Parts: sequence; C-alpha cells; structure tokens
Amino acid sequence: MTLYAMLIGGLIVLVLGGDLLVRGASGIAGRLGVSPLLIGLTLVGFGTSTPELVTSLQAAFANSPGIAIGNVVGSNIANILLILGVAALLHPIVVDKVAFRRDGAVLAAVSLMCLAVVLVGRLHPAAGAAFVAALAGYILFCIRQERSHQAAATPPAVEVAEAAVPDADLTEGGGAFSSSMAASAGFMIVGLALTVLGAKWLVASAIELASNLGVSEAVIGLTVVAVGTSLPELVTSVAAALRRQNDIAFGNIVGSNIYNVLFILGVTALVRPIEVAPSIATFDIWVMLGATAALLAMAATNWRVSRAEGGVLLAGYIAYTAWLGLPIIAGGAA
Repeated sequence: MTLYAMLIGGLIVLVLGGDLLVRGASGIAGRLGVSPLLIGLTLVGFGTSTPELVTSLQAAFANSPGIAIGNVVGSNIANILLILGVAALLHPIVVDKVAFRRDGAVLAAVSLMCLAVVLVGRLHPAAGAAFVAALAGYILFCIRQERSHQAAATPPAVEVAEAAVPDADLTEGGGAFSSSMAASAGFMIVGLALTVLGAKWLVASAIELASNLGVSEAVIGLTVVAVGTSLPELVTSVAAALRRQNDIAFGNIVGSNIYNVLFILGVTALVRPIEVAPSIATFDIWVMLGATAALLAMAATNWRVSRAEGGVLLAGYIAYTAWLGLPIIAGGAA
C-alpha cells in the first residue's frame, strides 16, 4: 500500500468507523429510552470524538507528540474557522441564547485550561485526571439542568399518563427488540474496529509523510490529521446548515471543541504523558484561542453567525494553513 493510499484509506476508514459507532450507540440508547441530550453528550459525543482519541493515542504510543497534541489543537481550529465558516456561508447560523450562555462559558474555560497545559510543556497524568473530571462534571450539570427544565415544562397529569402507558418496544415483540439491540451492538463493535484500524493507518502514513516532506509532525497533525479526524463534524454541521438546523450546526462545533480538550487530551495524558511540541506552544495554541474568541464574539453579536462572518472565518483558515504550508513550499523549492 502506497503512502498516500494509506493516508486516504485511513481517513475513509476513520469516518466509516466513527459513523457506525455513533449509529450503534444511538440505537442502543434510543431502545433503552435514554434522553436525546444524554445521548448527545455521552454516546454520540464520545462516538464522534473516537477518531481523534484513537488517533492521538496511536500517535502518543508511536512517540509522535506533534501529531497527538496537534490533532486536538488543529481540530479545534478547523472546527471553528473551516467548518463553522463553511456552514455559515451556506446559511447564517442562529445561536440559541440559553445554550450558548452555558456552553460558550464552558468552551472559554476549557480553552484556557488547554493553554495552561500547553504552556507547561508536558501532558501530565494529573492534568489528564482534572480534564476528565471536568468533563464528567459538565455532563452531569447538563443532565441535571435538562431534568429540571423538563420537570418545569411537563404537567404532572401528563407525567402520570405517560408512566401508566407501557413501552411497547420493551413489552411486545421481544425478538425484534433483541434483534435491533444486537444490530446496534454489532455496529458499535465494527465501528470501533474500523476506527482503530483507520487511526493506525493515518498515524503511520502521517509520520512518514512528514519525514518525506521535511516538515514537523506537528504541522501534519495540525492540518492533514486534524481535518481528517474532524470530517464527521464537517459532514454533520454542513448537513445541519443546509437543513436550517442551527442548534445542531453550532452546538456540534462547540461541543466537539469541549470534548477534544477534556476527553482526548485528558485520556491521552492519563494513558501516556507526552511533551508538547514547541511550535504549538508558541503559535498554534494562540491561533486556537483567537479562533475561539472570534467564535464567542460573533455568536454574541445579534446571536447569529452571518455569511460575512463565515467568510472571515474561512479566510482565516486559508491564511493559517498557508502559513503552515510555507515550510513545505520552501522544502519543495530547495
């Protein structure tokens, strides 16, 4: 298998694996009667973050910290500048005020936590534990908030009536229920296997590509690997924008960036402490913070991200990748 075939194949397998994993997880959760918010925050959130997680872990164990950390920082940059930019160009994104006040504040805090870890210069297990604990607290807070809102919005009489009606899926057609559960479990297993395989191909080819082009692994991690592992978010946000589902298009990006830092960096630090590439600490982390600040400012302005603002974000990503591409151009010219 050639280098570029392995790279492209790894990206494709990652996307397919992530999609099957999310489908399986959502199917199981739906059959068990779990709330949509809980599905989104846990199973779907973890599922769509699996490509980034497995890729960062593979890179960490391959002693490639530039790819492991660059994947997270680069994905957060791409999510805002590239994905939100494209989505807003397709259709202006309206922002939910209540959700943004909560999740926007969490995103700002998480980004500052990421900055602190990067400036320290090393991912320590203690920091990883703090990140994972913060994610658990965030999920619990969201679930508790959802339950309080549901309790306030649902009349007691309706709750009693709903409780008196048995779930047909659970009480009738047990064979069909079991079959559906088995299929969903199968999707999860196959999806996880494909995700691991795709990440292995992607990391191996990315390391070799960096060596052949004479650029740092951090640059490859920040661009090729980051965009590749963010493809599920790209597809989801663009599809949501075209369908005028603004809450999904915007929330997908904010939630993904929170998960990338707390979940992926947290678990990676717990499993395999690694050094931070100097180039990420001196430049790329600040680009991520700038992109995050731009996202927060645009969202708080009239509670929408306009087409013009989407164009600004996309232009920013083009400029960023062009800047990172200078070493490649110089190497090719030499």
